[in-house]
Amino acid sequence: MSKGPLDGVLVVSIEQAVAAPYCTSRLADAGARVIKVERPEGDFARGYDQAADGESSYFLWLNRGKESVVIDMDDATDHKLLLAMIDKADVLVHNLKPGALERKGLGPEAMRQRNDRLITCGISGYGDTGPYATRKAYDLLIQAESGLCSITGGPDEPARVGISIVDIASGAAAQSAVLEALIQRGITGRGCDIRISMFDVIADWLSVPYLHAASGQTPQRIGLAHPSISPYGVFTTADGQDVLLSIQNDREWTLFAQKVLEAPEMASDPQFATNKARLANRAIVDATVAAAIARRSNEEITRVLLDANVAFAGVKDMTGLIAHPHLATTRTATPAGANVTHPAAPAIIDGARRGQNASIPALGEHTASIRAEFGS
Repeated sequence: MSKGPLDGVLVVSIEQAVAAPYCTSRLADAGARVIKVERPEGDFARGYDQAADGESSYFLWLNRGKESVVIDMDDATDHKLLLAMIDKADVLVHNLKPGALERKGLGPEAMRQRNDRLITCGISGYGDTGPYATRKAYDLLIQAESGLCSITGGPDEPARVGISIVDIASGAAAQSAVLEALIQRGITGRGCDIRISMFDVIADWLSVPYLHAASGQTPQRIGLAHPSISPYGVFTTADGQDVLLSIQNDREWTLFAQKVLEAPEMASDPQFATNKARLANRAIVDATVAAAIARRSNEEITRVLLDANVAFAGVKDMTGLIAHPHLATTRTATPAGANVTHPAAPAIIDGARRGQNASIPALGEHTASIRAEFGS
């Protein structure tokens, strides 16, 4: 029985941390066989924390369903083993510094001379050329360098996004590019070389604030408000619960003014009738909305907002996520025998989620079997 659409695809990944492991974890979820190449000391993400029943939360999240082989690329026997694996691979992924594989004789062109169907995918901080190409690059560094931190947080100071968003975005971009390359190879019969720059990925995601800044309207940090939409922000109920409201268009504003604010005249008042006008008078709008929300309990305002078909959400913490009625979870087994519950992969395909009830490998768990299989 097929494990998934990528059943039969062999992925060799020389990876650590988050970006490349995110890419290959999703390929593994889709049924690919992923062999994770680790240094003798292991992927350093194994040591980030012990939050997952003694295992690193990062490692558990991103390495389910993979095999682990320990390889020292400076060792002649191990180098030969790695070449044998790549010769049979469909995809080679890595997030080493630019030029690292080339210095080991494992660059994309050299590998495709041995295996012309091979798809290679390298993830780096700033790409292979340019003044920053040789710099070390980690998620938060790119958040800062790209300007992402400058538009994140409240008015007082910039902030990091609370997850490794640059790494995750880069891993997702790599996954998408690998899948495109597999489709292309099905047509041409030949592999290709993919280069993903973390800086390029997040710069693309920053296109909207970039365009605002380029037009002379540099975005300001406004916390949980929205720079381009009003009203869109957090308001507090009579019983102290925070509610995030979002009015996306003027039609919604009309219903909101009638049913929630109980001030239908605000729907046609030129000061508030359009989003542009509401942005210009944000202080008045926010004060009016705040007063209307503060008159009602959380239960009451929930009924009113649902009746008005207004988009809203609670402002929750991680405890709220753990208890959330929409949270889907899976269980991943650890080498120590624990089964750790955590959020499941998002895609539901033909009624089933990918990556269910997998396990993470111990460091070098599959080294002996892989040596036997690949003849070294």
